[in-house]
Amino acid sequence: MNVLMTSYSRLSSFAQLITLLIVFVFVLALTFYATKWMAKIQKNQFKNSNIRVIETFRLNNTKYIQIVKLGEKYVAIAVGKDTVTYLTELDESELDLTKAMEGTSNLEFHEILKKVKDINRKK
Repeated sequence: MNVLMTSYSRLSSFAQLITLLIVFVFVLALTFYATKWMAKIQKNQFKNSNIRVIETFRLNNTKYIQIVKLGEKYVAIAVGKDTVTYLTELDESELDLTKAMEGTSNLEFHEILKKVKDINRKK
């Protein structure tokens, strides 16, 4: 009788483990597809926008300088934790936009990860 109870207990524990793993994989898959769906929606929102961030330079943890394209004008702004300050308007001829255009290419995640790994190996 005791052996029967032990084998039933093991079988029940194994079934619970398998069920938990299936639920975990399902939640992971659901999260993955929900994230892709939200990214697609946001990408389409910003695609037809008149406002684009061209470049960002980090000064410290909470302060950045950004070059923003507003319609056909380029503007430099300072972004702080709670503030955004207008710095100056920039002429397009003063800017090197080749790097900004390279950053808009559609790289896959594994390509970006490979680049980061290559950079870390060189260090």
